[in-house]
Amino acid sequence: MKIGLLKETKKNEGRVALTPENIGALVRTGHRVCVQKGAGELSSFADSQYKKAGARLLHSSKEIILQSDLLLKVKEPTMEELEWMRPGQMIFCYLHLAAFPRLTQKILRKKIIALGYETLQAPDGHLPLLIPMSQIAGRLATQNGAHLLRIDQGGRGVLMGGTDKVPGATVVILGAGVVGENAAQMAMGLGATVHILDVFEKRLQNLKRKYGDRLHVHPSTSRWRAKLVPIADLLIGAVLIPGAKAPKLVSKTLVKKMKKGSVIIDVAVDQGGCIETSEVTSHENPAVVKHGVLHYGVPNIPAVVPLTSTLALSTETFPYVLRIAHYGLVDACKRWPELKGAINCYEGKIIHPALL
Repeated sequence: MKIGLLKETKKNEGRVALTPENIGALVRTGHRVCVQKGAGELSSFADSQYKKAGARLLHSSKEIILQSDLLLKVKEPTMEELEWMRPGQMIFCYLHLAAFPRLTQKILRKKIIALGYETLQAPDGHLPLLIPMSQIAGRLATQNGAHLLRIDQGGRGVLMGGTDKVPGATVVILGAGVVGENAAQMAMGLGATVHILDVFEKRLQNLKRKYGDRLHVHPSTSRWRAKLVPIADLLIGAVLIPGAKAPKLVSKTLVKKMKKGSVIIDVAVDQGGCIETSEVTSHENPAVVKHGVLHYGVPNIPAVVPLTSTLALSTETFPYVLRIAHYGLVDACKRWPELKGAINCYEGKIIHPALL
């Protein structure tokens, strides 16, 4: 199979979909790989390493696209990249199409086969290609929140862990999945008072058994949100419905009740956000102030630790890339049925139910 590795185009997006080691494995098994020059630079992988592994280096994304059967990225394709693609061509990346209807329509018109890392679901229900980035995003959510609480960043001037005689920050986390648990771990480690809410009672019980009195667990009801959001120094949105838009759990009215200088980190912003007042921001300008509250809405949080993120991501995604390359998509889906869940759009039709 002809495989193309594209360089990411988002600002400060340093991740890359394949490592030189991955390229070597593909080439040794008879596949041809083109890599866009500079694709791995911010993840500390030089062009020379990709070339040594057997890749052909090309300058432009258009060249890569025109010569490939399967395209690999980390983040969603641009409209320009889609324009160069042909019917039946495959792209495998984080799509988050529920938040990008124009992108979805373009993919459908072009009859592209769009595979999303985030919707590949294992038989036990977990999302193996989303978990590594969710772990990193959860941990960075707390780190970034602690930073934004500083007075020089516009925050309340609260130290996350306080001191021996002064209480630390109150952290409220919406969603007790991978992002939420990792955010909670970091916040507890820093000495904050941590509340976590979720709609699944079993998930909350498991966390309570695991962390004991260090973690306060609550059902995610409007009553509990109305009680906890106004007292939060740091509010983290960590809600996920695979492939679908995130539900709006915190209204503008509730945000207005938060303390001046408090911080919202909406990790769900790449799926539309779970806070009504959230908006997409960037690593360059990560926070905006609304109603006296700092809002952080960066959709690609793990991008700022690209080496860790690339290694964690490619470890999980590469086995599926190899299977598609070896067997083709149809046969690979027969052998590994969970791969069907990655198919968002197929030759002009929406396949994933969350997008219907």
